[in-house]
Amino acid sequence: MRKQKKHTSLLIGLILLGMNAFSQDPDFHIYLCFGQSNMEGAGAIETVDKTVDPRFKVMEAVDCSNLGRTKGKWYTAVPPLTRCYSGLSPVDYFGRTMIANLPTSVKVGVINVSVGGCKIELFDKVNYQTYVSTITADWLKNIIAEYSGNPYARLVEMAKLAQKDGVIKGILLHQGESNTGDSQWPTKVKGVYNNLITDLALDPTKVPLLAGEVVHADQGGVCASMNTIIAKLPQSLPNSYVISSSKCTDQADNLHFNSAGYREIGKRYANKMLSLMGIIPTGIPEILSAVSDGFRLEQNYPNPFNGKTNISFEIPSAEHVSLKVYNILGKEMAELAGREYSQGVHSIEFDPGNLKGGIYFCWLKAGRFSASQKMVIQD
Repeated sequence: MRKQKKHTSLLIGLILLGMNAFSQDPDFHIYLCFGQSNMEGAGAIETVDKTVDPRFKVMEAVDCSNLGRTKGKWYTAVPPLTRCYSGLSPVDYFGRTMIANLPTSVKVGVINVSVGGCKIELFDKVNYQTYVSTITADWLKNIIAEYSGNPYARLVEMAKLAQKDGVIKGILLHQGESNTGDSQWPTKVKGVYNNLITDLALDPTKVPLLAGEVVHADQGGVCASMNTIIAKLPQSLPNSYVISSSKCTDQADNLHFNSAGYREIGKRYANKMLSLMGIIPTGIPEILSAVSDGFRLEQNYPNPFNGKTNISFEIPSAEHVSLKVYNILGKEMAELAGREYSQGVHSIEFDPGNLKGGIYFCWLKAGRFSASQKMVIQD
């Protein structure tokens, strides 16, 4: 009997040890990153970029013998963070900025699966092979091959491993140059997002998507016209936010940011994520997705709220303004404005009436500008 008890105790101990080995750490915040060349990283990695807080981690998505890294393992996030020979990307300074503003008990981990030159169709879970069959460029085929021919599946594979260690808090996207002029891009991005949410059993109310603009017109961006389509993403996917690339410097090709531009837009991704967490960044200019070229949508105040709240916006010239409230599923719940407003700052009072407590989004459209802010109604 004593021997049996000893074996039982040993078995229980092994089970508990196994459970502990795969327990999630709520203070390990994980972000999934995907897209094309600008998310992949085309910036020169300089000396200043090589000193990294060990609280900022990257899970390698491919085997990189030159870096001493193995697929599926965590490492201190010294660039490159995508593949073995990629460059500086927005992810680098997203993670550094997050770490600089979060409690010292919190770690940040990133997984970056990006393919230069690809269309968003490459991340279509169901139809990606149809798109891949049209690719003729060997260099693009070779990049896709590094992800065993299916970058979306690799991202999910790595994310499931990461979920054993921490909690997925958000998704970062930078893609659009290869889809320039594609009015269906927001709907296609929504499809990828929904598949990730389903495949990883995530709560969409807790996992926002942050999408960056391509190189801006103020830098002579070759694909800058795509930013008007990217701006419409929150209309298709309310839990998404567009990160402005205005004044983010670029390279001579006017397609890729330079190192300084990557650092800046990376900080902007982090600023937005921190603001969604209710954290005001310190030591970093706050440039949110709801600001662009004189247009601005302010965060409603108060927020959260259980009575009335005020929503302010600014427009640089007279424009027809649409301001609507959507629930987390994208259903329109209220129209607050639908007429022409004069140049300047305007404020609209919103009374939620009989709306249930939860997360909602106010979405502003004025001319070519659109933006959204998350609102929380308390019961």
